[in-house]
Amino acid sequence: MSALGPDELAERFGEHAALAAELLPEAVPAGDGAHDLAHLLRVFKAAEAIRAEEGGDGRILAAAVLLHDCVAVEKNAPERPMASRLAAKRASEILRRLGWDDAAIAAVAHAVAAHSFSAGIPPETLEAKILQDADRLDAIGMIGIARCFYIAGRLGSALYEPVDPEARARPLDDAAYALDHFPAKLLKLASEFNTCAGRRMAAERHQRLEAFLAGLADEI
Repeated sequence: MSALGPDELAERFGEHAALAAELLPEAVPAGDGAHDLAHLLRVFKAAEAIRAEEGGDGRILAAAVLLHDCVAVEKNAPERPMASRLAAKRASEILRRLGWDDAAIAAVAHAVAAHSFSAGIPPETLEAKILQDADRLDAIGMIGIARCFYIAGRLGSALYEPVDPEARARPLDDAAYALDHFPAKLLKLASEFNTCAGRRMAAERHQRLEAFLAGLADEI
């Protein structure tokens, strides 16, 4: 939910406000604060910052950003690795209904399908690479920390394993312990960015992850 009206929300997408007005009603499934309107706005901001340096088709990228989470699959659901493929299928249906041509639909669908870490689909277009980078930026840094613990709370995970919080002598289990998600996934992301702009932004946010972990270890 937002205090802004639909038109004011759409205006947050700048030159793509008209497209946002069409797609926002389809874009955000209810109930997940880690993949909500605020997430969309952050990913769009990051994607536009990357596109300003790297280029790319703004309309394709904006549509892909708006629809990349249009199908909700819980993090601990067996279908989670299929979430981005399901979203790509749904995005294609939405854009076809709006009269988009097949080539543009395919470009958006590929970017949506490839954005997910768990899907394991290599991004083949510039727009897909930018969306993947922009979405992964939202998983690291300070906002990534907040989202990690938010999701852990929703799923009923503990903050950390009390005897061996850094998993020095046990296997990682990020389904049980939020802190395990850092070495299991978050600390790996900065090395896997596609664009020069994305890698630079990721390096800055990665440093914030490491600073947080150092501070947390000291307090534990």
